[in-house]
Amino acid sequence: MAQEERLIKTALDKGAGIFRLFPNWVPRSFCIPGRRLKLHPDDLYAFGAHRGGIDERWFSSTVNADNGPETLEDEGLSYIYVEDGGSSSKVLLRDAIDVLGDDILGRDVMQKYGGWKMFAKFFDNMEPLPHHVHQDDEKAADVGMLGKPESYYFPTQLNDHGAYFPYTFFGFNPGTTKDQVIDCLKKWDEGDNGILYLSRAYKLKPGTGWDIPPGVLHAPGSLCTYEPQRASDVFSMFQNIVWDRVLPYEMLVKNVPDKRKKDLDYILDILEWEMNIDPDFYKNHFAEPKPVKPLAEMRSDGYEEYFVSYLSEHFSAKELTVLPKRSVTIKEESAYGIIVIQGHGRFGGLEIESPNLIRFGRMTNDELFITVNAARDGVTVENGSDCENLVILKHFGPKA
Repeated sequence: MAQEERLIKTALDKGAGIFRLFPNWVPRSFCIPGRRLKLHPDDLYAFGAHRGGIDERWFSSTVNADNGPETLEDEGLSYIYVEDGGSSSKVLLRDAIDVLGDDILGRDVMQKYGGWKMFAKFFDNMEPLPHHVHQDDEKAADVGMLGKPESYYFPTQLNDHGAYFPYTFFGFNPGTTKDQVIDCLKKWDEGDNGILYLSRAYKLKPGTGWDIPPGVLHAPGSLCTYEPQRASDVFSMFQNIVWDRVLPYEMLVKNVPDKRKKDLDYILDILEWEMNIDPDFYKNHFAEPKPVKPLAEMRSDGYEEYFVSYLSEHFSAKELTVLPKRSVTIKEESAYGIIVIQGHGRFGGLEIESPNLIRFGRMTNDELFITVNAARDGVTVENGSDCENLVILKHFGPKA
């Protein structure tokens, strides 16, 4: 522990309260990579073809991915990259917070939450996902997990193509009955269970997003998506066939207690029913970016910043654009993580850049974690280009 604490303090000192994070890739056996994460084509199946393709990159994560019995011990966990005396080392962000949480997140956050309770990710799939749901705290607690609200934002920089189906189904059509849904679940092994006949799809618009509370069914479309979310990987799939891909019943009951795996009433109760049949679902959950200050004021100072995730109490996110050859100093009240999606420059004392191509297992300069004191003191962000914007996504945990 003494060696680990020394490395963490070295990283804190070297970055003046800012950590570099190592790229954190996650495969999914039921997904086909959309090829927009800048990962080298030879590395899309770096975990082995049997594990599925890499279609997710996780940011500022202290939670393990849950990918079945072959999941690696550190799968989904973010590492701090430490340069120390001419060599480099890695320390889990989770372990660093366990050791020096007051310095990294602040005593108020540690006392209230006990750690960093969110992460963000890029989800990049060529096809749509099955209609599925993330449990709330009550149902997730039945399997020893946290509930999972999440949100979506579709960065224009990562969506040069929409892949096969840039539409997302949400919830059910108003008037849908619980008996209709149970009938679909009973047909799991009889071909397409028809769950999407009860739902409606919305065309996804780059530069906008959605709020997805726990208990709401959704079948994410094929845009590359930035997803701030609670620190959990809990879910239940309600759709058994996506195009020609068949999902086993186990995907429905993956996070259902053993004694409840055949209890369709319990499974149905995972859903927040009224929210799923809300006739004003679009009005209540669609999220246009909101400027953090008047645009004219920000532009005169050389930048623009928008809230892109703002409807959940468990996390939030912003998109910061620094104009060419300009700089801005921004203070935040809490620790946060960032990922650079366009351009190059400096973030505090560290060089940052959005890479063109990433090799699996190699370091990049596009992801950082900003500790609470550095955030409150303010970080100066400089755009090093004379013609291109510097664009950064910033993810925050819950407020203390």
